[in-house]
Amino acid sequence: MFKGIVKRIVATSVAAASVFLAVVFLGVAIFHAISLVTTPLGASAITFALFALVALVVALVFLKGESHDEEDEEDAPDGLIGKLIHIVRERPIIGAVGGLGAAFLLLRNPALAAIVASMVAERKMDQGGYAKRRRRR
Repeated sequence: MFKGIVKRIVATSVAAASVFLAVVFLGVAIFHAISLVTTPLGASAITFALFALVALVVALVFLKGESHDEEDEEDAPDGLIGKLIHIVRERPIIGAVGGLGAAFLLLRNPALAAIVASMVAERKMDQGGYAKRRRRR
């Protein structure tokens, strides 16, 4: 399970880096093509305006029909775990940033990571995995 998660994270990171580099080098190619016709300062201004226009169009397309009603916010469940799950479902970017922050905190503090790992292992044993198998023998 952990290897699958790591593979997905690595694949997502590689894809994101590739897309980033593709956009950067597309900008460089557009800049050099325009600089053949105009001055370098004019080419950089036109390239910037082109990328700003594309970003505006993409933002308008993706945010067009989205409206957040007050009713959606009232459906948040009680309890810390319920609220965290609700935040991750409603705002996945915030959930991803929070998860990365928690992972960074756990990697920087091995004692805290050991405490969390022992809590997870204890919970799994209490849910019936190990204890039931031991009793059957």
